[in-house]
Amino acid sequence: MNPTFEQINKGWNAEPNAPEPKVEISGSDVLLTFYVNAFQFKEFEEDESGILRFVGCERYRLGPTNDEGWYRGQCRFSKLAPKWGEFYIVSGDNALLYIPGDWNILRPSSGVGKHFLFYFRDNTFECVAKQCAVEKTANNSLQRTGFAGR
Repeated sequence: MNPTFEQINKGWNAEPNAPEPKVEISGSDVLLTFYVNAFQFKEFEEDESGILRFVGCERYRLGPTNDEGWYRGQCRFSKLAPKWGEFYIVSGDNALLYIPGDWNILRPSSGVGKHFLFYFRDNTFECVAKQCAVEKTANNSLQRTGFAGR
């Protein structure tokens, strides 16, 4: 059975040209910071950042594949994910989860973590965590979107 993809970034997205994603470890959580798309979503201003907190992170990676590789079928989800450049929860068959060799393991698998997948222009962020939440800081533009996390 193929994995299923639920898009969870409704009304917002990463900057399409240079989102510059950065990962920071905070205890058992991972923070993902990136520039938001002010071209498509007018509630954002250029150079504003979004910050997502992945609570109870088991593993994460920020690396290949980029958009060109995805369209050429070089990504393990190229023919499965609905489209490039979105933020998904991947569920179902997780046989493809462990294929990349560049995972950063923070703790043993609990078997209950959600698989989050975010395609940026030049790389891909993946994380297995209990939940994803919008980080509550003054400089987080995602707080204006109504996205509460998953």
